[in-house]
Amino acid sequence: MTFASSTRRIAATVLAAGAVVAAVAVPASADDGDRRHQQRPQVEISRVQADSPGRDDGSNRSLNGEWVEITNNSRHGVNLKGWTLKDEDGNRYRFKDIRLGGRDTIRIHTGHGRDSRTDLFQDRDDYVWDNRSDTATLRDDRGRVVDTASWGRHHRH
Repeated sequence: MTFASSTRRIAATVLAAGAVVAAVAVPASADDGDRRHQQRPQVEISRVQADSPGRDDGSNRSLNGEWVEITNNSRHGVNLKGWTLKDEDGNRYRFKDIRLGGRDTIRIHTGHGRDSRTDLFQDRDDYVWDNRSDTATLRDDRGRVVDTASWGRHHRH
């Protein structure tokens, strides 16, 4: 074996080892826990209005003033049948056979009303979301947490 061929083999081995180390290191550094670098979830809780405007007088108008918006960030529709939206006290809303189109948002109101493509109603007579502090949890039809939104003492910065 000549000096030149030995040098080429050593160089090739070093390059191959470097490629393996780089391939292993990239995934580890990609997940640094910073949500700004992570992809947005396909379906998410995009907005919450826990404190309905005006006085909380228990009227249907006031109840419907508190709501949660769910947004589908993908281009493809998602069937929400069997999905749930729950607060910390265990109040749960189960979605019927509702299709949320790609890039669409739907608002889930607390009170009574007629469901439409853009608005759903829980048909409740009492408030669900705590004005000061609560957590909304969205789960899929298999019970897996899809997204959460917290405010007040549970809010993370």
